[in-house]
Amino acid sequence: MAKCISCAAPLPANTNKCLYCGTHNDVDLKSRHPYSITLKQSERLCPHCEIPLQTIDLNLNSVFLIERCENCFGLFFDPGEIDILLESTVSNVFAINRQHLDTINRDRYRADKKVKYLKCPVCRVLMNRRVFASRSGVVIDQCGSHGIWLDNGEITHLMEWKKAGGQLLHEQITGKRKNRSQTVHEYTAAPSGYPVISPEIDLFETVTSLIGRLFY
Repeated sequence: MAKCISCAAPLPANTNKCLYCGTHNDVDLKSRHPYSITLKQSERLCPHCEIPLQTIDLNLNSVFLIERCENCFGLFFDPGEIDILLESTVSNVFAINRQHLDTINRDRYRADKKVKYLKCPVCRVLMNRRVFASRSGVVIDQCGSHGIWLDNGEITHLMEWKKAGGQLLHEQITGKRKNRSQTVHEYTAAPSGYPVISPEIDLFETVTSLIGRLFY
């Protein structure tokens, strides 16, 4: 049985969260990459803190630049970069563990997090909120032209999701629907100020000790 990296207590099956100390344990990643800050202040602004984002290089076999807020640790990815990061850090996944997927989402669910529409770090237009792939439990903020914003911890959530077979499940579901219009839930502002769900949106396809230190 696996043990917690923080308190050494045995970890129950199908969970990365220690029941004793609450630590989220490391995902079995393919590799861990050093990073460097290439630009202390970019022209892109954090949608939460309204300060310039840092440009960092994750060095995924070659130069791999993303933006990061040094205050809230949110991350901004250009289109397609999340897929590259997940592929580079989580590998050898051959089975779908639906129970673990449910546990990950339950452990990481934040009931106190308020729905907030964020401005794109590039164009400053309000971004759309949409669920990333199937059963990921992560609602991303996406600008159709410039990329995707993830709040602190959400990239680790997606890594855990992929390791538990979430991407395989997503591929199964979308494979069955290849002859139909593929959709995800999108959250848009209702007149009352509360979100409503619109289904007619194109589906978005899309390191953790180091990732934890970097992104938390």
